[in-house]
Amino acid sequence: MFYERGYVDARVQDIAAEVGLLKGSLYHYIDGKEDVLFRLLDETHDEVNQILDEMAALPDTEPPLDRLHEYVRRQIAYNMENLVRVSVYYRDLRCLSEPLLAQILERRREHEGFVRGLIVAAQERGEVDPDREALPLSKFIFATIIWTYRWYSPARDSDREVDRRCADFAIHGLVGSGSPAAVVGGYTLPNRLVD
Repeated sequence: MFYERGYVDARVQDIAAEVGLLKGSLYHYIDGKEDVLFRLLDETHDEVNQILDEMAALPDTEPPLDRLHEYVRRQIAYNMENLVRVSVYYRDLRCLSEPLLAQILERRREHEGFVRGLIVAAQERGEVDPDREALPLSKFIFATIIWTYRWYSPARDSDREVDRRCADFAIHGLVGSGSPAAVVGGYTLPNRLVD
């Protein structure tokens, strides 16, 4: 319902009908429409946090750009496999009341800190220009991840390597076009974005 109509236009009665309950019976399980949205967004974080946890558990001996490439690739793959959920997340997140929104944004900050940390580690290794600020660079990475839900279509985008290509694009943006070709994830990124 949220995906098809948007959070604002979806009614509790519509949700109840979709799951085969009377509206009054649905209130036995939820406090209101916002409760459904919050649960959906919170469960989404449960799932993407598995990716974060697995990438954070890799040993520090793994090159930071390899870890970042795999993190981006897996986040994009998740978005592509969960387009409806991810679309609702990014489109309707700001419909939450302040206390619930703060909980979701706190969970998001974990990801932001992880990505910034990998960028700083790559800067310390000389793989990313140390004069560029890590915060805006991390936002460029998240722009690549997030906007997938706006343009990706399984019917139209048949390339099975979209996730890898997007991750290549993000890492290439960090290392810059003037840098020598970077070796990430066991293969060499081209010196130019179009290979």
